[in-house]
Amino acid sequence: MAKKVLTLSHVMRTVIYPGSFDPLTNGHLDVILRAAKLFDKVIVAVANNDQKKPLFNLKERVGLVSRAIKDLPHVEVDNFDGLLVDFVEKRQGQAIIRGLRAVSDFEFEFQLALMNRKLNERVETIFMMPKDTYTFISSRIVKEIARLGGDVTSFVPAHVRTALKAKLSKS
Repeated sequence: MAKKVLTLSHVMRTVIYPGSFDPLTNGHLDVILRAAKLFDKVIVAVANNDQKKPLFNLKERVGLVSRAIKDLPHVEVDNFDGLLVDFVEKRQGQAIIRGLRAVSDFEFEFQLALMNRKLNERVETIFMMPKDTYTFISSRIVKEIARLGGDVTSFVPAHVRTALKAKLSKS
């Protein structure tokens, strides 16, 4: 009697990394790089939120992320508005990845994860902490340092630093 061999067909595991990325920081890149090791495809999803007043418009933010990830295989950028779980379904994702810098991030992120699960129980949320060197970096703080003329070289990719200088010199 011949032995049956069970095989599982490989299901592409896609994770969505949502955010405003205004601007993209080295902390964001750290999460992207580490997510790329765990998933077959990472989609960096730049949110179009009309209620926020971003420094960079949607097209600029997508461009800054695109340039930062251009050499990363299986990582792409897209934009979305509306419900994140709907975007995850549209892009055939299995999970959402969220970065947690500090305990203060957890409560808000936990509430979002529970709401997303209520809206679509198929979509998992995974929390990832950045390297300790990036735990204090946020886009808001980077923009404030740049506005006040501080050096953001160690916080953002070089092309983002250049874009920040150009954008802030106009205001």
